[in-house]
Amino acid sequence: MRTPDQPVLRDIVLVGGGHSHVGVLKRFAMNPVPGVRLTLICRDTHTPYSGMLPGYVAGHYSYDDVHIDLSRLAEYAGARFYRDEVVGLDRDLKRVKCRNRPDVPYDLLSINIGSSPRVNEVEGASEFAVPVKPINGFNARWLALLSRMENHEGPLTVGVVGAGAGGVELTLAMQFRLQNELKQRGKDPSQLHFHLFDSADEILPTHNPKVRSVFSRTLAERGVKLHLGSPVQQVRNGQLVTESGDILQTDEVLWVTRAGGPEWLKDTGLALDDGLFIRVRDTLQTETDDSVFAAGDIANVVNHPREKAGVFAVRQGPPLADNLKRMSLGKAPKDFKPQKTWLALISTGDKYAVASKGDREFDGAWVWRWKDWIDRRFMAKFSDLPPMEEDTKLPDTGAAQSAEEASQAISAVAMRCGGCGAKVGSTVLSRALGELKPIERDDIIIGLHAPDDAAVLTVPPGKAVVHTVDFFRAFIDDPYVFGRIAANHSLGDVFAMGAEAQSATAVATVPYGIESKVEDVVFQMMSGAIEVLNEAGCALVGGHTGEGKELALGFAVNGLIDPEDVMSKGGLRAGDVLILTKPIGTGTLFAAHARLAAKGRWIDSALSSMVQSNKTAAECLRRYGSKACTDVTGFGLLGHLVEMTRPSGVDAELDLSAIPILPGAEETAAAGILSSLQPANIRLRRGIRDQEKWVNHPRYPLIFDPQTAGGLLASVAADRAESCVQELKALGYPHTAIIGRVTAQDMEGAIEPISLKD
Repeated sequence: MRTPDQPVLRDIVLVGGGHSHVGVLKRFAMNPVPGVRLTLICRDTHTPYSGMLPGYVAGHYSYDDVHIDLSRLAEYAGARFYRDEVVGLDRDLKRVKCRNRPDVPYDLLSINIGSSPRVNEVEGASEFAVPVKPINGFNARWLALLSRMENHEGPLTVGVVGAGAGGVELTLAMQFRLQNELKQRGKDPSQLHFHLFDSADEILPTHNPKVRSVFSRTLAERGVKLHLGSPVQQVRNGQLVTESGDILQTDEVLWVTRAGGPEWLKDTGLALDDGLFIRVRDTLQTETDDSVFAAGDIANVVNHPREKAGVFAVRQGPPLADNLKRMSLGKAPKDFKPQKTWLALISTGDKYAVASKGDREFDGAWVWRWKDWIDRRFMAKFSDLPPMEEDTKLPDTGAAQSAEEASQAISAVAMRCGGCGAKVGSTVLSRALGELKPIERDDIIIGLHAPDDAAVLTVPPGKAVVHTVDFFRAFIDDPYVFGRIAANHSLGDVFAMGAEAQSATAVATVPYGIESKVEDVVFQMMSGAIEVLNEAGCALVGGHTGEGKELALGFAVNGLIDPEDVMSKGGLRAGDVLILTKPIGTGTLFAAHARLAAKGRWIDSALSSMVQSNKTAAECLRRYGSKACTDVTGFGLLGHLVEMTRPSGVDAELDLSAIPILPGAEETAAAGILSSLQPANIRLRRGIRDQEKWVNHPRYPLIFDPQTAGGLLASVAADRAESCVQELKALGYPHTAIIGRVTAQDMEGAIEPISLKD
């Protein structure tokens, strides 16, 4: 996570990871504006390049070949990446509404979310047809169709609705791939039937007659049946019905027509056209609001109407970035004029392509090779990222919109008061925390609901108090997600001992900055934390928030437990088996993320694991009689296991092949990318018998990998272990595994208590 030295003065929020916005991110990365921060909000971590998507469907490219990794690109650009879906906009308060997180404030906003087929306009289409956009939904169905082909017998009929360039190209790509799949399995490819529908009287209506002629001939040669001049009126389960009354029996229906904007745009007050596309001026600013921009398919540049094609979204990236920069510095934006004619390269599925520009056409295998070269060169811009110099510029207070903001910015980089732990101002804190609703408990006498110098709690008769503390700096650029993980991590020790979480006191540091930006960071971070605490039944009773170089958060947590039911590290018994409830690998993955060496989907998997609570898992382990449990955190799997064997007076055997590993962790560890805590943890290798035999094993480095919000490591009686694992998986811990066994100690006080096997 890259932390800028200068305070944030202006927030530019990018909604959507389309072709224009990836260009904006790259342009800001190469020439950042001090004091200006970018935030990308996108549901998908990997965004497809539309020009290569048919090649991916046809089998010419891999998934990674045709997708831009937004997580990696945002990290490179120093932008925050929020993995969420936008569902609304409050222009009065300048806030973006998201589906699963608090609203995100902006100073300037840009929307580049593409378009989606409006399947709701045709009866049954939303239920029985597969819209090609958004691509992630289509990709899942496409992969499922490929999987079904393995066992499919008899004819297979696919209907594609929409005979523009996208529909024709996709039809030929799917046909090519599916026929190849059938041939490879020794099946008859003639059993595959494609039908292409459109209400227009001709295919590719926006292209010249020469292009249409080539594709008409190609479709005929490939046996694709055209249904033109009669719109699809209804989609049923297994049927397509046209307005003229024709009925086609289908196994799959894909929808590649009638694109439009999402419904939530209607409530924004922005000027829209009939297709719910945002009307924008030549500057790419919306007609309605100077602080809101739009680009790509979702934008209708009213003075320069063009068809929805990726080439325009790509070309809009640089002028959009430049105008966002100019506006953030108080300068006037400049007009953008798209080209009048453009080159379209349309493939036929079999490494053959047709070029179309104005009234010109040419085709051949060489055109596909040319297209392939252009596409790969474009993708390289966002995958081959050159190293960046550290940005040490002071803030440009020209980005400040008032004298007060400029003063706060200068103060933020000047010497700060260190008294009282450099506390954040009470007004900022009260505003940030005012909207949060921590739960209340009857055993909290004085807490946040009646703040005082300290919290006062009661302990029920027969209960003992469990007390723990954790604190660490942010390793991810999303304060809301970081808040969730920090709270989850801090609760882990309480759950591992079998206790009920009662209360938590927070300690946080936030980077220096102007009040409005500091306030939002505190609000986002504590929103995430309080959600987790509330879910755990744990009351936030107080805390301390100070200014610092980096964002950091921790909690002191109190828990309650029956002294007879404590699960401790010293409860291992010979003959028990060892169970791990979550995969390991967060240390190496986030070290790789900081070096732009981790795929975004690897980080997504790690975050999903880290935000999952151990509460339910701990309760399950108690039901199965576990007396020894710990959460796997900073000392790594081996370090925590050694901590358990020594007080228990036992040895243990670990099965390296059985340990669940997060996606990508073996790859990053093999590349030598390890956490900064790894060297300290490796000192525990002396606890491994015959450790020199295992140093070259691909999983050997991972047993030392420090974890954040890791899973539970526990022992369970051997005869109950399988049932316990199955229940844990049913409870939502799908990677739970038996990873070893507890053995009798070979000799008292042995310094090598751990044996490894593969």
